[in-house]
Amino acid sequence: MGEQREGWRQAWAGGRPAVHIGNVADFNAQFFAPDMDARQAERRRRQGHHYASMALCYSPEPAVVLLPHHVEEAWIGLLAAELEWGRVELHSGLATSADTGLTMADALRGRPALLERIAGSGHAVLPWGLTDGLDGLAGDGAALAVTRRYESKAASHALFTALAPDHPGVLVPRQEHPDTPRRAARRIAARAARGVTTVLKAPHGVGGYGTVVVTPRRVAEAGGARALLRRLAAEEVLAPGGGLLLEEYVPGAGRLRDLTFDAVVGPDGAVHPVGVGVMAVDGTTYQGVTVGPRLVPPEPAQTVRSFGLAVGRALAAEGYRGWFDVDFVTDRLLRPAPTEINLRLTGPAVAFVLRSRLDEVRGPGHLVRTLDGLPLGARISQQTLFEHVEAVRARCRRLGVSVLPLVPTASYEELPSVGLALAARDGDSLDAAEALVRSANHALAGLFEALSD
Repeated sequence: MGEQREGWRQAWAGGRPAVHIGNVADFNAQFFAPDMDARQAERRRRQGHHYASMALCYSPEPAVVLLPHHVEEAWIGLLAAELEWGRVELHSGLATSADTGLTMADALRGRPALLERIAGSGHAVLPWGLTDGLDGLAGDGAALAVTRRYESKAASHALFTALAPDHPGVLVPRQEHPDTPRRAARRIAARAARGVTTVLKAPHGVGGYGTVVVTPRRVAEAGGARALLRRLAAEEVLAPGGGLLLEEYVPGAGRLRDLTFDAVVGPDGAVHPVGVGVMAVDGTTYQGVTVGPRLVPPEPAQTVRSFGLAVGRALAAEGYRGWFDVDFVTDRLLRPAPTEINLRLTGPAVAFVLRSRLDEVRGPGHLVRTLDGLPLGARISQQTLFEHVEAVRARCRRLGVSVLPLVPTASYEELPSVGLALAARDGDSLDAAEALVRSANHALAGLFEALSD
């Protein structure tokens, strides 16, 4: 495992400190449906800019970090102490502006001296994902074209279908592509009438957005398939007018229901495995992941790994370079079914990076769990959140668990949240620490209610 880990680290950042660009919102905006209204697009842009705080952990050793929202230096100091980083040069607040359409690419173009210094630094430049506007810093036209092609859930499904005959342990769910909303509704209604559950997918989506599981009961309760589609668009579960894919639902349940395989395609096109993780998914919404040794039994882990490497080789042959993952659901026999490819960094990528760094500085054997959007019981400033996290860290330390902040900027949103990573040597300690953190976050509501009395 040490050789594999070193292999991907060398391929990813040359084994050296790197420049991290938090361009999550820019990447996601490439795939917004044409009819998405401006208010929804702005909400999703803000969510992406918050999630970009995870750029602090894109690689084991950051040298320069570029973030859209303002982040207090104290957060960097906390992570640097835990992960034994050297000096990290932070540029934050780059895309916080009254201009709601401001992107990280826009912000960087407005800082030519900074761009020139980064380009000449000799550091690898690691964005969340490839977009226009990163010319000369990261990626090329071929890699961007492959990214845009296979981020499509239809194109990724076609690739899965082509590869599956060489991987008999892998199930590929059937997928239909109705060419109009009316035909999609008719197909959903016909499937529901037969008692069949359907997974509806927008061609593009992140974190579960654009994907929903529709049972026959749900269709009936909505008053029919057409009414259900209108409701899902109104609730911003599906994008209006963005096309729709219908996919076979794979029944399954349990701790190993949602798996992910991560790997890096190096500059020479070689594919370097990073690992298999166990995701936490609420419905179809990604919540976090746990990575580390002995989490997944050998047989499904090897099946997922083998298929993921085959996907990586296909992507590399078309010109892709960089991080990618393949997500799976498992059936009741733990047979994996691939659901999508992410040609970018992801929440699990950050967990794998943290695990690698902790194993390096503290010795092997770490389990890492990321919890990307833990609800807070009250809206609080970054300073108050820092004090809260420090108190939680002290309590978790007594359990043998380290707490690492990942997303500290969303604590004053309408639905306040914080992203954290937990690291320990065993799963029971992680479970106990997660329960403690959730309870402490919820208790913030009582604290502020008491102050207002």
